[in-house]
Amino acid sequence: MGDAAVKTETPAEDLMLSVNNIEVVYSDVILVLRGVSLDVPKGALVTLLGPNGAGKSTTLKAISGLLKTEDGEVTRGDVRFKGEPVSNMLPEDVVRKGVFQVMEGRRIIEDMTVIENLRLGAFTRKDKDVRRDIDMVFNYFPRLKERTGLAGYLSGGEQQMLAIGRALMARPEMMLLDEPSMGLSPLLVKEVFAIIRQMNRELGITMLLVEQNARMALKSADYGYIMESGKIVLDGTAQDLMHNEDVKEFYLGGGGEERKSFKNLKSYKRRKRWL
Repeated sequence: MGDAAVKTETPAEDLMLSVNNIEVVYSDVILVLRGVSLDVPKGALVTLLGPNGAGKSTTLKAISGLLKTEDGEVTRGDVRFKGEPVSNMLPEDVVRKGVFQVMEGRRIIEDMTVIENLRLGAFTRKDKDVRRDIDMVFNYFPRLKERTGLAGYLSGGEQQMLAIGRALMARPEMMLLDEPSMGLSPLLVKEVFAIIRQMNRELGITMLLVEQNARMALKSADYGYIMESGKIVLDGTAQDLMHNEDVKEFYLGGGGEERKSFKNLKSYKRRKRWL
């Protein structure tokens, strides 16, 4: 732990995703990721935690092929999905391979209906008979079945459910979830995370989850990585991270009565320990 190149000991044949020492540069000059490595075993729910600006969303975009839309590229290392390199693939080809990213901020089409948004998720499939898949989405998110109007009129929680349901329509083997709890009430956060965990267990979808709500993420995940300043600084099982004193201090609010907020902390304290 504490090494940016740390990897799990999962055998290669049991890995769904392997990110190998990647560097990501934006606009040819801005280095965002500095040697990031992580593994996601088949069927696992793995979480990637860290402060804003650490590079978490960039890591997901490096996997899903979305860096090119923001003038970014992987300049070193590679990303492999089921052993095959996907670093330089177009986003639609990555989806066809079986990886679907649920973007931060939901990104639903507001002037389309719930059904139309769901059908859009199946766009890359050769099989266009999606009725059973829509029924499956409604089974996980029954309140969406009641919403027949435009998606823009849905509540924030319902829009997040629709975004995840749209991903299900692609029949992914792996789902990348970027901040699914953002803007949701505590009650809805619990509901959404319970459904994410249920899909992981019942459908066998491998998941890589980026989340600011560290406590909820670790409660749901099997394994976790913590990222700061474009590097992985700590990793371990979710249970181990939950009980790690550094994680409790900096991410779970367990730093003692004398600390009332994070803004007064000096980042070098944890960087010195972890790096």
